[in-house]
Amino acid sequence: MSRNLTQLELLIELEPVVERELNRHLSTAKNWHPHDYVPWGEGRNYAAMGGADWEPEQSRLSEVARAAMVVNLLTEDNLPSYHREIAEGFSRDGAWGTWVGRWTAEENRHGITMRDYLVVTRGVDPVALEHARMAHMTKGADTPAAWDADTNALYGLAYVTFQELATRVSHRNTGKVCDDPIADKMLQRIAADENLHMVFYRNMCEAALELTPDQALEAISMIVRRFRMPGVGMPDFRRKAALIAKHGIYDPRQHLDDVVMPVLKKWNIFGRTDFGPRGEQCREELGAFVEQLDRDAARFEERRDRILMAEAARRLAAETGDSGRG
Repeated sequence: MSRNLTQLELLIELEPVVERELNRHLSTAKNWHPHDYVPWGEGRNYAAMGGADWEPEQSRLSEVARAAMVVNLLTEDNLPSYHREIAEGFSRDGAWGTWVGRWTAEENRHGITMRDYLVVTRGVDPVALEHARMAHMTKGADTPAAWDADTNALYGLAYVTFQELATRVSHRNTGKVCDDPIADKMLQRIAADENLHMVFYRNMCEAALELTPDQALEAISMIVRRFRMPGVGMPDFRRKAALIAKHGIYDPRQHLDDVVMPVLKKWNIFGRTDFGPRGEQCREELGAFVEQLDRDAARFEERRDRILMAEAARRLAAETGDSGRG
C-alpha cells in the first residue's frame, strides 16, 4: 500500500535526490551573462536624458511578437513571488535551500536580459511595460487554493514541472516570431535554462512517485486538471494570451502535445502498476481529462483555421481592390 507522508517526511526522504539532482544540474548548466545578448549599440537616450521617448513606429516587432515578449517578460518579473512560494513549499535549509537559491539566481537573468533588449531596441513602450510590471508584481503569484498545505511540496513540484516546460515552449516560439536573430538567440538561451529547470523538477516528481505513488499522482492530477500559466493575473492577459494562441506561440494543442503528454509519458503514468485504489481513481480522472483536452485542442484548431482563412481572404480582397483602383 502506498505510504501517505507528511510535508516534513517528504522533504527529508527526498533531500538525497535533491542533492543528486542539484549536482547534476550544476555540472550541466552553462554559465552565461545577460549583457552578451543585448545589442547595446542600438540604444539611445529617452526624453528624460535629452533624447526622444518611445513611439510605436520605432518597434520592429510585430503586434504578435510584442504581445508575446511582454507576457513572457512579465511572467519572469514575478520571480520574487515565485521564490517565496517555492521557499515556503520546499525548504531554505540543506540541499533544498541551495537549489531554491540557485534556481532563483538563474531565473533572474531572464527578466534582466529581456527587459534590456526591449528597452535598448525600443521594441515596446517602456512606460506601459513598467506600469504593467508594477501591477503584476504587486498582485503576485496566484497559488491554487486547493493545494494541500500538509504536502504542498508535491503540488509545487508537479506545477513547476509543467510550468517550466510551458515557459520553455513559449520562449522558444516567441523567438521565432520576432523576425530578429538577436531576439531569437536570446530566447533560445533562456529556453535552454527553462528546460534544465524542468528536468530537475521532473526528476524530483519521478522520485516522489516512487516514494508515495498515490499521493504524488493525486497532486499531479490536480495540477494538470487545474493548470494555469503563471502570468494569468497580469494586465490584459486574456487578450494577449488569445493572440499568442491564435498565432501558434502557445496554444491548447502545444499545451497537450508538447507539455502535458511528454511529462506524463516520462513518468509512465498510464503504464504503472504501483497505484492503489486512490491512485487508480486519480489516473482514471486524469485520463478522461487528457481526452477532453485533445477534443478541446481539435476544436480550437478548427476555429483558428477558419478565422485565419477569413482574415487572409479579407487581406487579399483589400489588396486586389487597391491594385484595381491604381
